Amino acid sequence: MNSSRYEEAGVSIDAQDASIKAIRADVQSTSIPQVLSEIGSFGGLFDARFPDIPSPVLVASADGIGTKLKVAFEADKHDTVGACLVNHCINDILVQGAKPLFFMDYIATGKLKPNVVREVLAGMAQACRQSGLAILGGEMAEMPGFYQAGEYDVAGFIVGVVDKNKILGSQRVKPGQLIIGLASSGLHTNGYSLARKIIFEEACLQLDDKIPGCSQTVQESLLAVHKPYYHAVRHLLEQDMIHAMAHITGGGFLDNVPRILPEGVSVSLRKNAHPVPPLFKFLVDKGKVSEQEAYRVFNMGIGLMVFIDPDDKDNVMAHFEQQGELAYVVGETHVGGEKVSLV
Repeated sequence: MNSSRYEEAGVSIDAQDASIKAIRADVQSTSIPQVLSEIGSFGGLFDARFPDIPSPVLVASADGIGTKLKVAFEADKHDTVGACLVNHCINDILVQGAKPLFFMDYIATGKLKPNVVREVLAGMAQACRQSGLAILGGEMAEMPGFYQAGEYDVAGFIVGVVDKNKILGSQRVKPGQLIIGLASSGLHTNGYSLARKIIFEEACLQLDDKIPGCSQTVQESLLAVHKPYYHAVRHLLEQDMIHAMAHITGGGFLDNVPRILPEGVSVSLRKNAHPVPPLFKFLVDKGKVSEQEAYRVFNMGIGLMVFIDPDDKDNVMAHFEQQGELAYVVGETHVGGEKVSLV
């Protein structure tokens, strides 16, 4: 009787059990040898011995997906946002040189729908398998009256490892270095509040409409998976050819690059060094977005910036070409001046 009264209050333990059962295979598919626990444990167990890393340092991060979820709700498509969450978290610790180890998630909703949870977790699992990290655990919370019908929120938590002597960051950035930009797969997970306003309210487009100038529909463009860069840079990290990286997320070029610049070092970024994808051109033109704001809100087609020595340019560019990455020399570091200048 207690269970039925709980359901009357809006929480179904049976739905939670069904959700766990539905996601079990997806979670298990991400298991790696260091995972010592099973799904459903109170805590995830991970063997943290790293015989190949002399001075291991753990790197942790947490993030969400933001209003990209609104598009997923409207399209009733939830796997890509699950993958986006994992990949965003991977890139955030990657910029410090970290290899991803394990991922955990938190899903909260008004009414638990096992099929939706399964779809989100399937996307997470696919992204984890792609980059070789495990889903170590997670939590599902049914909170009636807190979330609108059909909506949920999801957060991700990641842990990786890097050798203390190979940590990337401002301590390795010096004047005279080159900056290589790697192409994004679209908006990634940032700028969606503005993009949705321009596309749905101002341009009055529907999910199945083609975005002017683009080959994809609104749904395809807005639900494109946030690109992970771990495999693209892994070999270069092993060869110690990268000094720092900037993940171009919320804040675009103008706010993310300064996060890795030491005092007295500035960056000039060439706007014409890479082709700006049609999606961004449409958003800027239709939304009458100023250049300054565009490069602060959107990634403008560049998802990761990699700082290298000029002598390594040919090897680095050849490596990215071999990896199938679109890479461009987008800027240089300088002494003094404005932290980031667009030229």
